Amino acid sequence: MSNPTFGPSTTAEEVTALFSPQIKNKTILITGVSPNGLGLHTARALATHSPRLLILAARSQASLAAAQNAIASVAPGCPTRLLTLDLSSTRAVREAAQTVNSWTDVEGIDVLINNAGIMSTPWGTSEDGVELQFATNHLGPWLFTNLVMGKIVQAGGRVVFLSSLGHVYGGVRFGDVNFNEGKEYDPDVAYGQSKTANILAAIAVAEKLKAKGVTAFSVHPGLVLTNLTRQVPMEVFKEKGFVDDNGNLLVPSKSHSQGCATILVAALDPNIADRSGAYLCDCKVDHDDPWAEHAKGRENAEKLWALSEKLVGQTFEY
Repeated sequence: MSNPTFGPSTTAEEVTALFSPQIKNKTILITGVSPNGLGLHTARALATHSPRLLILAARSQASLAAAQNAIASVAPGCPTRLLTLDLSSTRAVREAAQTVNSWTDVEGIDVLINNAGIMSTPWGTSEDGVELQFATNHLGPWLFTNLVMGKIVQAGGRVVFLSSLGHVYGGVRFGDVNFNEGKEYDPDVAYGQSKTANILAAIAVAEKLKAKGVTAFSVHPGLVLTNLTRQVPMEVFKEKGFVDDNGNLLVPSKSHSQGCATILVAALDPNIADRSGAYLCDCKVDHDDPWAEHAKGRENAEKLWALSEKLVGQTFEY
């Protein structure tokens, strides 16, 4: 079980202090290390505990440069490597994975944190013709994870998928992920679809890679005011009851450090290894695991796996 003293207010620094031995000499890859985001704050928390290597992935060179500088400011001796990764494009994902696999000095990846994502964006499709939130939040991370799985297996590593309580807004529309080509599009339902997919992806990876010593988890980090949430129109937050008419929060929010804490528990805690596939909230395996029925079960996870293989035109068997 996860640490009984951890809860909603636990900070990233508290988690990394406890699990410092699980960080030391480890290779950790984090996607979406943009300024003011959870990915970069997670990387900063890890950097002060002597990892072997932090691989920082982001879409833009500006984000990567800022991330590298941020790490250097808190842990000047921490080795970092930068990776350009656009998760909305399967072509770009394949190129990034090929780059990682070409690094002969990186034999294994101990932890992969699939953090990058977008939220409740207007209707649009990826260059592959897939609804943009599903493509960016699920399909890209799922494909990248599978393409670098050889290095994760080599380390007996752990995979973390950033989900959200927002998974309750919608399950995976297995027959129509594109919302009738946008005619029936709802940005919140689409976000829910992608976050449900993150939960199901963790279940599937946990099951399929169990014999190879790989574990996987999904995480709800809590409500954190990041660049991601700032993209969402205020009217949406009002409709959901998150804010009042003046924009004041009506629900508890977390600091960046508190938001990163659950991510780090999922990535590091050795005591939850026997719960591989679980959904974590407030630094614990959620007792409802997860909240919505459409995000539960091996059958849904298998259906998502098959759909994902079809969409990327490649099968992955372990």
